[in-house]
Amino acid sequence: MATLADIGLAAGLNILSAFIFFVAFAILRLQPFNDRVYFPKWYLKGLRTDPVHGGAFVRKFVNLDWRSYVKFLNWMPAALRMPEPELIDHAGLDSAVYLRIYLIGLKIFVPIAFLAWAVLVPVNSTSTGLEGAKLDNITASDIDKLSISNVHKESQRFWAHIVVAYAFTFWTCYILSKEYEKVAAMRLQFLASEKRRPDQFTVLVKNIPPDPDESVSENVEHFFLVNHSDNYLTHQVVYNANKLSKLVKKKKKLQNWLVYYQNKLERTSERPQIKTGFLGLCGVQVDAIDHHNTEIDRLSKEIALERDKVTNDPNSVMPAAFVSFKTRWGAAVCAQTQQTRNPTLWLTEWAPEPRDVYWSNLSIPYVSLTVRRLIVGVAFFFLTFFFMIPIAIVQSLASIEGIQKRAPWLNPIINIGFIKSFIQGFLPGIALKLFLIFLPTILMIMSKFEGFGSISSLERRSASRYYIFNLVNIFLGNILTGTAFEQLDSFIHQPANEYPVTIGTAIPLKASFFITYIMVDGWAGIAAEVLMLKPLIIYHLKNFFLVKTEKDREEAMDPGSIGFNTGEPRIQLYFLLGLVYAAVTPTVLPFIIVFFGLAYVVFRHQIINVYNQEYESGAAFWPDVHFRVIIALIVSQVVLMGLLTTKRAASSTPFLIVLPILTIWFHKYCKGRFEPAFVRYPLQEAMMKDTLERATEPNLNLKAYLQNAYVHPVFKASLGEDDDEDEETMSLKWESESITVPTKRQSRKNTPLPSRISGASSPSLPDAIRNQPEP
Repeated sequence: MATLADIGLAAGLNILSAFIFFVAFAILRLQPFNDRVYFPKWYLKGLRTDPVHGGAFVRKFVNLDWRSYVKFLNWMPAALRMPEPELIDHAGLDSAVYLRIYLIGLKIFVPIAFLAWAVLVPVNSTSTGLEGAKLDNITASDIDKLSISNVHKESQRFWAHIVVAYAFTFWTCYILSKEYEKVAAMRLQFLASEKRRPDQFTVLVKNIPPDPDESVSENVEHFFLVNHSDNYLTHQVVYNANKLSKLVKKKKKLQNWLVYYQNKLERTSERPQIKTGFLGLCGVQVDAIDHHNTEIDRLSKEIALERDKVTNDPNSVMPAAFVSFKTRWGAAVCAQTQQTRNPTLWLTEWAPEPRDVYWSNLSIPYVSLTVRRLIVGVAFFFLTFFFMIPIAIVQSLASIEGIQKRAPWLNPIINIGFIKSFIQGFLPGIALKLFLIFLPTILMIMSKFEGFGSISSLERRSASRYYIFNLVNIFLGNILTGTAFEQLDSFIHQPANEYPVTIGTAIPLKASFFITYIMVDGWAGIAAEVLMLKPLIIYHLKNFFLVKTEKDREEAMDPGSIGFNTGEPRIQLYFLLGLVYAAVTPTVLPFIIVFFGLAYVVFRHQIINVYNQEYESGAAFWPDVHFRVIIALIVSQVVLMGLLTTKRAASSTPFLIVLPILTIWFHKYCKGRFEPAFVRYPLQEAMMKDTLERATEPNLNLKAYLQNAYVHPVFKASLGEDDDEDEETMSLKWESESITVPTKRQSRKNTPLPSRISGASSPSLPDAIRNQPEP
């Protein structure tokens, strides 16, 4: 078991590594040639230009002003200086609310840590339970003597743990309630004050029933003219353009390589040669520039043919459409109501904003989604529970005892104090981290296979699965493999009635492992985040080999978004560890607090200066954040009940049963009180927004604004600049008189409602591209 000295040495090493990362970041960010790596957001917004240094040539690459190096940590107060309203304007509500997750961690755990160290640490440390316990298969360390394991069985001291557990629960619920209320208010305020966006007027319609007499586009227009006659404006059907997208992506890749070889020709004055075989390692040797020009021409012809096929083939039209309305109120009514007596047809939901649409999944037939989600559910079950096998192997190998048993020839080396502390302080966390590198990619692939239609929903689904995986494998898996699996031999020779006692005593003894994990994954990991070593290397490679224009440079320095699908589950693991060990081993809490404080400062800096928001969901993820903290709270209560049961505290344990019940009731209250703000849009708010817009912009051409908002990106290039018409020359004419809508249905030739299209049908995508209809 790790001693306080081992933990202290590991903490020192992690602090040193974090400090080195911060110093390296402070130096690298001051260099002129790295400015676009560490401040790309300001360049993409057009608010920052390349630093200009006169004088020596070396000043273009190295900052020679020694005064700028003195305050190498001034980026920290600068990150905290921007007010939250300004941060929302700068980075969006999603980013600002994401940072509040770290603030919640500080708000919850700082008071809890003070209470735990003031009450529980003296209660635990002054007891002698571990000294009196006769468990040969359990080894106690100095940290364990500060935990609940050191309290004697049937001791009256457990009342202190129960009272503090109630205090922890009430305080956590209070903070969660206040934050839920605050974020809900921020979301409604954001929706009320933000600029006009296409998704405010648009609904995504799925599972459109086939009609033998009308196309999907005609069917959609007819349905909404009949059922939403006063509010329907226009629509855009969904095309299966996945193959076309792949061709366009392949062409773009070839164009990047063409730019690289052209740059190489300019530098060397020699025409580059490549081989056409596998990975350029075999095959006929040809001129690289001519070869790529030929391939690009060939792909351009394939793209043109595929585009014509998609736009003219009725089978390429999916039974889904983006339907836009004249007002936000009309869109809200449609998105939040059932359209027909058959609840499986004409399914409506709020359309994601155009940046948020995941176009590949819109072509998946609705009827196959249930089967896909069943398959993914089964696959995730096996991934989660069979992953414990390599975790058990890692935990057995990444220990002093495991190494001594399997590699006795290393005993002289591992007995050295520094190396022994490194193995106990670093190796378990590093080994576990390596196993988790590819997990987010696997979970995102699963979410895409399920068929979610927006990037935000993909990330939320992936985050939910990542959290479950962490709960089962990192938390429960490490507790079990560290107690039951690791000590299986001794359990076999132990009476069965001693099993609960051994496991219950050993759970807090795993705290030392999680402390080292927090330091490796949390402290050093957060410091590595701000250093951005990988983006730094990739940018300079692209800048040297591929960048030819300013647009190329912007693409090379684009850092992407913050990654909710990986970041939020990672935060939730620390909530889980903090709440579980708060009443069991309070020694963990200071390490948790350092993580939340450091992560808040670092990610605030990254959101302000680096990450470019990929979409805006209006903090739609907050109910998931709240729910996962609730799960962590309930798990902590159940763990404490189990521990007290093994301690034979029969008279006090029943008082803990109330806590999970109260927590579940609290969650249901918050779900009913605050969650509607995240799933529905109040009609009152929509009407107020519409009224204000009509008063301030009476000549707004909304149809021109929405006409091509949800056209597939691969088609938008075909629209060109002819689509941008002068708004002053167009007027929005919403007809109110009753005229006839021609229809091809045999049962009913005419419908007494206004038509947006003159003639018998709605415009197809080719018509919209080649000849935009007049409003």
